[in-house]
Amino acid sequence: MAEPVRITFLGGLGDIGRNCAVLETDERMVILDCGQMFGDETQPGVESILPDFSFLAENAHRIEGCIVTHAHEDHIGGLAWLLAEVPELHLDFYGTPFTLGLVRHKLGERNLQSRATLHTIDDGDTRKIGPFDCEFLPVTHSTPSGLITAFSTPQGIILHSSDFKLDHTPVDGRITDLTRIGALANNPGIRLLLADSTNASSPGQSSSESEVGVVLRRVFHEHRDQRIIVGAFASHIHRVQQIADAALEQDRTVVTLGRSMKRNVALARDLGLLSIPDSHIVDIADADELDPVKTCIISTGSQGEFRSALTLMAEADSRWVTIGPRDTVVFSSHPIPGNEAAVARVRSGLARQGATIVHSGQVDIHTTGHGKEGELMTLHAVAQPDLFIPVHGEYEHLVAHAALARRLGMDENHVLLALDGDQILLTDDGMSKDGQVSGEYIYRDGRGARLDERTLDERRLMGRAGFVAVIAEVDLGRREIVFGPVVESRGWAATDRGDLQRAAEDRAREALVRVLAERGDLRDLERAARRAVGGFVSEATARRPVIVPIIRSMPLDD
Repeated sequence: MAEPVRITFLGGLGDIGRNCAVLETDERMVILDCGQMFGDETQPGVESILPDFSFLAENAHRIEGCIVTHAHEDHIGGLAWLLAEVPELHLDFYGTPFTLGLVRHKLGERNLQSRATLHTIDDGDTRKIGPFDCEFLPVTHSTPSGLITAFSTPQGIILHSSDFKLDHTPVDGRITDLTRIGALANNPGIRLLLADSTNASSPGQSSSESEVGVVLRRVFHEHRDQRIIVGAFASHIHRVQQIADAALEQDRTVVTLGRSMKRNVALARDLGLLSIPDSHIVDIADADELDPVKTCIISTGSQGEFRSALTLMAEADSRWVTIGPRDTVVFSSHPIPGNEAAVARVRSGLARQGATIVHSGQVDIHTTGHGKEGELMTLHAVAQPDLFIPVHGEYEHLVAHAALARRLGMDENHVLLALDGDQILLTDDGMSKDGQVSGEYIYRDGRGARLDERTLDERRLMGRAGFVAVIAEVDLGRREIVFGPVVESRGWAATDRGDLQRAAEDRAREALVRVLAERGDLRDLERAARRAVGGFVSEATARRPVIVPIIRSMPLDD
């Protein structure tokens, strides 16, 4: 009987982000990606949302390395956090040069370089990582140099698709290696497939990234007498290349705006992944003397991110760019689900300043980096896996991908729907759920401090209904109120409604007098003040702000 293999999913199953899994035998572990999500308007003050690393901390002595499949934040954004939170861990990272270049930068920002060893992977390489022989295959995605990983394990080959699409005419000519996947399927066979599910419920095929270039050139031609500003993902080097090609055809100078855009473009040019002549590229700080009509600014912020370059332009608060009627602003990406309102605000702000707006709702100026239903069917047909677990997607995407596999003829018992925290055991008899670890969201603010759900709930509540503070001082010896109660509020009711404040103070006073007479302690007093004022506020205004009782006790006389 062959040795079992366990897979633990720490993130990425049930949401788009925090992708992180662990493959292990009895003695050793390999991490597959370690990503993050970003907070949105429903998570005030949250900068990063991470996997719970407690399972990795408990097993740090067993971890042999970490494979990073590609350079998106939802796959590499948690790496520095992991090393910071598990100080005894030194990690060997395996990835392509572009991906490792961004990993190196992330670790350098937090002075963690000494805790990592970076191993460069080329297409077709094989490496022994911990207990597994790993083969790395090229895959097409919306960032350069992604990798499919084939793990040779005691239970056969586990194939991880990474984020993928089947683009037959990619900008860099690097296509998903279906030929090698087919060869592995024939000999020795693929035991388990873990495959990207993001577009499992989208019919058809994704369009080629190269088709976007045709549209971009048309947009540039139609707006040739204006300055052109294009919002793009800094990691989407293929899109940046096509924007640059359209600009160069009009003899425009490419101007990078945004820290990540400047960094990623420089890295990609150094590695030969991006071709822009030195004579036609400058940073925004050096663009003052350029003719606006002969420039193309490639900027971050296409998702309406807070304080991003495009957002600052929309708020007329940019240090570098003042928007006017001679500007065309192109949004070369679809809004990510949840970002629609933020993107709409940015577009509206730019339009108010006179800019012409071009976006994907008007022209086909974006294509997905994730294979749609037809491409998933092709992958399954080529890989012919014995077992299948859908990964990377919202829950509905995982369900759709599992249903697709069953429609293709996979036995019901050979398809398993897993979620964050699930542990899957692969044995000679098949696969099954075999335990649970924490799959919880770990929230961090901009300074790295940890936030909990209770704090976020309070912030949400304050954002919706404000807060009311009840302040009083009591003498527990004499059982009397010596100051207050005073009610102060923010965001609850109009400042000129003093009658509400006085009535709330009366309610609080009645409650405090009653509890003092009953010989209650400070906790009893706080509870009574909260209930009394909370009840009044709800009755009077039908709102439920956060009620904060601050009841102090005078020191007893000696």
